[in-house]
Amino acid sequence: MKKLTGIAASPGIAYGKAFLYVEDSFAGITRYSIREDQIEGELRRLEEASARAAAEMRELYERARSEMGQEQAAIVSAHLMMLEDEEYLEQIRNRLRANLENIEWVIRDHSLEMARLLSGAADPYLRERSADITDVSRRLIQALLPVKRLALSDLEEDVILVAHDLLPSELLSAPQGRIKGIVMDAGSRTSHTAILAQSFGIPAVLGLSSVTKEIAPGDTVAVDGIAGEVALNPAERTLSRYRAASSRYQKNLEGLLSSRELPAETKDGYRVRLEANIEAPEEAAQALRFGAEGIGLYRSEFLFLRPGESAEEETQYRAYSQVIEMMAGRPVTIRTIDLGGDKVNPLLRDSGEKNPLLGWRAIRFCFSHPELFKTQLRAILRASANGKVNIMFPMISGVEDLEKALALLEEAKGECRKRRQSFDERIEAGTMIEVPSAALTADILAKKSAFFSIGTNDLIQYTVAADRGNERVNYLAQPSHPAVLRLLKMIIQAAHARGIRAAMCGELAGDIKAAPLLLGLGLDEFSMNAALIPQIKGVIRETTLSACKDLAERALACETGREATALVNAWFAANPSGAV
Repeated sequence: MKKLTGIAASPGIAYGKAFLYVEDSFAGITRYSIREDQIEGELRRLEEASARAAAEMRELYERARSEMGQEQAAIVSAHLMMLEDEEYLEQIRNRLRANLENIEWVIRDHSLEMARLLSGAADPYLRERSADITDVSRRLIQALLPVKRLALSDLEEDVILVAHDLLPSELLSAPQGRIKGIVMDAGSRTSHTAILAQSFGIPAVLGLSSVTKEIAPGDTVAVDGIAGEVALNPAERTLSRYRAASSRYQKNLEGLLSSRELPAETKDGYRVRLEANIEAPEEAAQALRFGAEGIGLYRSEFLFLRPGESAEEETQYRAYSQVIEMMAGRPVTIRTIDLGGDKVNPLLRDSGEKNPLLGWRAIRFCFSHPELFKTQLRAILRASANGKVNIMFPMISGVEDLEKALALLEEAKGECRKRRQSFDERIEAGTMIEVPSAALTADILAKKSAFFSIGTNDLIQYTVAADRGNERVNYLAQPSHPAVLRLLKMIIQAAHARGIRAAMCGELAGDIKAAPLLLGLGLDEFSMNAALIPQIKGVIRETTLSACKDLAERALACETGREATALVNAWFAANPSGAV
């Protein structure tokens, strides 16, 4: 037996025969030059292919909406919008006229260029959208090519899907229930593949680098989406353990879902809030299904990423109001625009920064475009008349940033009053703590913040100076690093000293192994992918605050991240009922 370790992207345990799905996204494309008098013919081919591909996507959308759910349908809808987006198609037409090459090759080139721009973004959400570009472009190319490709829709037996990468539409096209587990060379916790796997309840381990070279078709594969482990051809005794673990997991999960209305409360009465992170309004229904007590992070960027389209105030107002109304009184925390710098933004030209990770982004971008920022703030304020809303400012580096953001918020409030537009006068504005300078001055920021929300994704990479998207150094970005643990303690203590709540909306909040440690540090609210809420709640309800405080104290005394990780693993081994 061989065991591989990757990213635990979707919880659960599965086993079965491997189905190797390895395919070049742009296989079968021939490159050739065309004459100017052939341009119109190629444009007609593009128009016909676009219509065929859009028809396929509409059919897939209807199937997703009727058989799957709003979250899956929303992903297909986004791809359909891109296929029908005139700006996207015009970019391809212009490239065709300029390069005088066949339309298949032009689409390929355009896709690779756009995917390369997105994959270089600092925000994992934007990095993973490169897969969306690839998905839409490949559908166009397949509509142009006569060769029928291997399709997951043809699966007739249960399998463990093994792939280099997997596009959302491919997973959505597979017969429901056939894919029991997913293992991939590529991918991350924030990819659409991971999000879909979680919503379908499919265990997934991603980021394995070369798993497609390790596994042969028909091999027996066991997938542990909790530990992030994949076992190849395990012995019968080992496979029996996986079967038992899978059965136990499903039983526990069913129990958790049936008790989703129960509070996230430890055995000795310490209660915290579990909320969901969402990117689009349609995801609110999924959040409620898994028992979210609110939306702890509503990423507003999706409204600003449509090519050639500006997010008007009314568009934003409707999108925010839709979520607020669906949550029916549960709080919704909207993060203001987190764009700029290296992030692909159709509204602006590339800034050409040499170090965009530390550059013109998030609140800094907003300060450069105060009218755009105030438009968003007015939309949020107006939506607050429909329910409980919080505003959260990202990338705050110090109190000057916070004061400037709050001043612009006051201007937006004044503009709403002049227009006689109702809003919640008691709306709370909080600070996202994701920059070390903000963490170190948390006591100062707490004086002017209604709450903190810790963005661990950026906080960790900035603290240890390691780009989490760089495979050569991302091993350094350890949540258990002593510096990270000390900063978390400092932030939470500073919040509590001023009587405000400390929340967390980074990936660490949805990490089962981190839950007892964060409880022990005093975290008040956890916000995560909705599908992870039942597991985190299970850990919380099976432990005590006193045990978690003891764990946190011992972890803070560790001198290395490895030592702290071993300590947490030992804690879980001694408390097996604390994990699903």
